[in-house]
Parts: sequence; structure tokens; C-alpha cells
Amino acid sequence: MGLPPQVLKRRIATELRDCSRYLGSDFKFDPDKAEFPIRIDMHLSKVVGYEAPDRPITEHDFYIILSSEYGIQRPEVRWKSRIFHPNIMDPSDGGYVCTKMLDKWDFSTPLLTFLKGVEILVSEPNPMNPFGTDSCMEAARYFADDAPKFDAQIRYGDS
Repeated sequence: MGLPPQVLKRRIATELRDCSRYLGSDFKFDPDKAEFPIRIDMHLSKVVGYEAPDRPITEHDFYIILSSEYGIQRPEVRWKSRIFHPNIMDPSDGGYVCTKMLDKWDFSTPLLTFLKGVEILVSEPNPMNPFGTDSCMEAARYFADDAPKFDAQIRYGDS
């Protein structure tokens, strides 16, 4: 069982205020008028991702849904804009976002921490843990092949 609704709405108000400060935008959230589920439409800009191979984009849209069990239950996150990513499904496939943060969600995880994680995920895909959709698997191959490669030689002594 989660928090009483009014306490949970106050928690969400506080977390959204923290998000507003970090993001530099003003979320209009009135805990007295809010009803569950709460949907937060997000626009992320100035973060490089890909719309297709070799087609970078810097504008992204997604939404977050907070249920009446938020805190105990992780938020639901769905991508709305086109994206070529192994860990974010294209909207036509459902738009689900796969992050370790969602897998390890617990009561103490604030929304701001999650948003920072999404920001990093967009620009740093993990091709080793893709969704099984065709587009995510294609993106995983692309990013695995395009990953930085190192070549090293070890020398001993003065050689």
C-alpha cells in the first residue's frame, strides 16, 4: 500500500518543483486539483540522439505516468517522438523506455534522478541490452559497431 493520496500529491509537488529548478521550466502542478493517474508530458531538447542511423536529432518528446502507488510503483514512461535507440522503443512499437533505474525503482528514488537518467540514456545508448523489437535490434547493431574502439600494446622496461 502506498502513501495516502494527499501526502503522495505533496511528494509529487516537491519532486516536480525540484525538476523545475533543474530543467529551468515551470511545472504547473496543483496537488489539490490533481487526480491519479498523473501524466507529465516532457520535451527534452539539446540532447543528441538519433532519428535514424547517421541522422542526429536534439528534440525528444515522452511522457511519464504516475499512479496512485507512485513511490512503491515505478512510473510508466513512453516515448512519443521518433527515435533510433536500442533501449527506447519507437512510438510505433509502444515507446517503452528500458532503463536500469526503472528495474531498480524504489520508494526513495526521486523523479529528478530518473529524468537525469533519461537524459544520459538518450545520448549514451546501451547496445548490450536492447529491446527485442526490429528497430531496437537494428539500433543495437549500429551502436555496437559504431562504439569507440581501442587498440593497445603493453611494453615493459625501456622498450
